[in-house]
Amino acid sequence: MNYKLIQNIGLITFLVGFALFLGSFVSENYKLTGQIIDTQIKDSTKSELFKSFAENELGQTFIHSFGFNSALDKVFNEANAFQLEQFAISDQRIDQILTFYSEGVFTLDQAQQAFRTKDAITGFQWESFQSYGGWLDGRSFGSAEELRNSLKIVQDNIAKYGVINQKGFNEYEIKDLKYSLTKASSAGWISQNKTFSFVLIYSLMILGALLYILPNKKILGPPGIKNDGTFHSKAKNVGWIGILLGTFLILFYIVLYFYPEYMTSWILMVDPVSQWLKGSDAGRFFLYGFIYTLAILVMGVRMVIKYRHSKYQLWRTASVMFFQLAFAFLIPEILIRLNQPYFDFKNIWPLDYDFFFDNELNTLINHGGIGLFMLGWGIGLTLIGVPVMVYFFGKRWYCSWVCGCGGLAETAGDPFRQLSDKSLKAWKFERVSIHAVLVFAIVMTIGVLYTYWTGESELLGVSSYKLRSVYGGWIGAGFAGVVGTGFYPLMGNRVWCRFGCPLAAYLGLVQRFKSRFRITTNGGQCISCGNCSTYCEMGIDVRWYAQRGENIIRSSCVGCGVCSAVCPRGVLNLENRADDNRFETAGLIGNDSFPEIKKSRR
Repeated sequence: MNYKLIQNIGLITFLVGFALFLGSFVSENYKLTGQIIDTQIKDSTKSELFKSFAENELGQTFIHSFGFNSALDKVFNEANAFQLEQFAISDQRIDQILTFYSEGVFTLDQAQQAFRTKDAITGFQWESFQSYGGWLDGRSFGSAEELRNSLKIVQDNIAKYGVINQKGFNEYEIKDLKYSLTKASSAGWISQNKTFSFVLIYSLMILGALLYILPNKKILGPPGIKNDGTFHSKAKNVGWIGILLGTFLILFYIVLYFYPEYMTSWILMVDPVSQWLKGSDAGRFFLYGFIYTLAILVMGVRMVIKYRHSKYQLWRTASVMFFQLAFAFLIPEILIRLNQPYFDFKNIWPLDYDFFFDNELNTLINHGGIGLFMLGWGIGLTLIGVPVMVYFFGKRWYCSWVCGCGGLAETAGDPFRQLSDKSLKAWKFERVSIHAVLVFAIVMTIGVLYTYWTGESELLGVSSYKLRSVYGGWIGAGFAGVVGTGFYPLMGNRVWCRFGCPLAAYLGLVQRFKSRFRITTNGGQCISCGNCSTYCEMGIDVRWYAQRGENIIRSSCVGCGVCSAVCPRGVLNLENRADDNRFETAGLIGNDSFPEIKKSRR
């Protein structure tokens, strides 16, 4: 059989599918209508406002999403500017307020005299002034100029939060509406042929990837890891292919999290799958979940073939594939179809950082028994499940067997594991960064719970809404997504797990000080080949421990077992400490990569 020919056919097939996928990004036309505006903007007053400034855009065909969204931005800006001119507090109104002020104490009664006109606009302005300027009531000012400066602050707050939120479109509304209007206005080939385009493009990419993976002689040869020029690969050692791939992943995550309106054609393609699963059209995170799951399943096949000599790796790979497909993708979507809350039963706080957000808590509580069960499950898993499971099995039970982030890192990220930085400097940075994120997550959660229980938005002068916004944008999207996955081909496959994941930090603290899990070594058998350190995705210099016969008890170790799987001498074993302080293997939780060598050591 000509394996090389099959591989080349697979590569060409995948590249054709991938080229069609990329081409579909700019394949759609967009046509905005009044009916679409009424459907997507639920507030009739705001809908009419938007249409009044979109007269030139209505019925016009835009050939790409960039021009269409530029036109939407123009309409939103003009509508907001008009509403600000109508409803905001003007400088003339401030001058009127100052005419009723006498030196000394300022009161709202004085200010009210400037709002005596009985019309809807003035009424709105007075209500807004009471809401945003109430803090001025009863205050003493040394001069009229000092009061003017304070009134300017009130003026700005009314414009930013009062007028824009109630009469115009705030930044969050604009972001959501740009996406929904863009998707609803799609009028190109993809939107008219969703099922066909989905089957064509994804079938080509899946078939091509499998044809490229399955007959790979490097993988299908004798079991075990081969030192076959990995560090000379342009894809696996930050060559031009790796840089291109990393750039694509980074851009994908940036668009996904911050500019989803530009990827509506990709989302349209998975509408049929979403309709089948949950009975409604897809959103950006359904697309992400679908691609994420597909990557784990396809690259999981590669992982199974590559590490087929290790029962531990076979079971571990099967586990992450199952948990991603069933618990992270299928079950949450089916729950929505059953009118139940979207819930990932394997996701744990603080990795699931928004678990205690008010909207999440209200959703669970309002769904009665099943919602309360989900709430109790999440709390119990965090407070009881984590320490108990880590005590018996180490953090590997989650990071390497269950977690979706770990599942993607172990399958799609496996070709890049050798790129992890093993330097002392990286280890020092890792200890600071990952625990800093954990502290941030704890402080944020305390703040949001305080807001939930008391209704106060600030705790010790810090806004809980600001905290959750910063964490969600910079940590949840930027670090975990853009950097965590986009940097696979540049810095290795566990960048997020190693430097940022707050749950990994929590698991690691328990593992380091109270766990039976260890990687034991037999220094007398070590030949210093360096395979273990090279392939450690967490940047641990495993060989240093192996040469000295020391157990590896690092809090960062996720127990993936690859160091043991690539050791040609059977030096490393994943074991659990028994109650009598002796080490014993734990069946599948142990390692049997080289049973013939282990037998010779007994």
